[in-house]
Amino acid sequence: MEQIIIDILQFLIGLVLIIVGADKLTDGASAVARKFNVSTLIIGLTIVAFGTSMPEFVVSTFSAMKGSNEIAIGNVIGSNLFNVFAIVGLIAVVSPLYCQRQVFRRDIPFNVIVSILLLAFLCCFDLDAKVLNRMEGAVLLIVFIGYLWITIRTAINQSRKKIGDAEEEKPTDSSNKKPIKMWVAILMIMLGLAALILGGDQLVDGASGIALKLGVSQSVIGLTIVAIGTSLPELATSVVAARKGDNDMAIGNVVGSNIFNILFILGVSSTIAPISIGNIGVVDFIAFFASSFLLWLFCVNSKRLRINRFEGIFMLLCIITYYVYVVYQA
Repeated sequence: MEQIIIDILQFLIGLVLIIVGADKLTDGASAVARKFNVSTLIIGLTIVAFGTSMPEFVVSTFSAMKGSNEIAIGNVIGSNLFNVFAIVGLIAVVSPLYCQRQVFRRDIPFNVIVSILLLAFLCCFDLDAKVLNRMEGAVLLIVFIGYLWITIRTAINQSRKKIGDAEEEKPTDSSNKKPIKMWVAILMIMLGLAALILGGDQLVDGASGIALKLGVSQSVIGLTIVAIGTSLPELATSVVAARKGDNDMAIGNVVGSNIFNILFILGVSSTIAPISIGNIGVVDFIAFFASSFLLWLFCVNSKRLRINRFEGIFMLLCIITYYVYVVYQA
């Protein structure tokens, strides 16, 4: 009994360190980027997206290094499910969630495509092994680099079009916060990285210990507790953005994070060590694909490219039903 309490505390400490570390790393990196006059649009597409997915990245990477492959793959699948069904569903219930046409035409369909690619690697190409190997991980990373290059190039072109013939404008900060000093920003980056590394190590050890003591597979822990915990930055970012009326940021953060999780996180993790799917079954994969497909379908179904309250409620019911199934199976 004492040991499981220690494991739970270790898990919670690791989770807090990861969330705080990701926040400090993102703020510090954004401050450095602004110092060098990098476009805020580029910052949002790269640093913010990377920062909100850092918990998943750290947990999956440490899991792969420690041989806890089921936590690595379960974390990504569970996080993507939570991002769509829970975060988008919750926001849509509060207020209809509008989708920018560019996100609808490019990013959401691409999310569906990379989901199919991952399922093909895990379930179709080697039925006996059921492993995401190093070669497949390298393919995911190559696709990610191509997607990131296209995204940044598109952002730069759009930024230039907006400027047009106008004179070069200094970036404005809608908040009244003072700019962060360079040495403070660098310190934040270093402390953020340290917290992420320490937190990732503690969280994986704690999650593995909890799974062992409760007699459940690491897959279940990865799909539920770890996935929800590491998705908190996405939840906070999307909810705050939606409250401020920035629907593009809210849904863009979710879609971008899901693509990042599949291509970059699993790409890096599987190149470190081949990842076995373990006890993750057909229902988990169906739910994983359904999350990306339904997000696309709900946007297609509306001429105004929005997800309404009814669809949001349906998404929340999907994630609740899925969690009930996972716990029942465990």
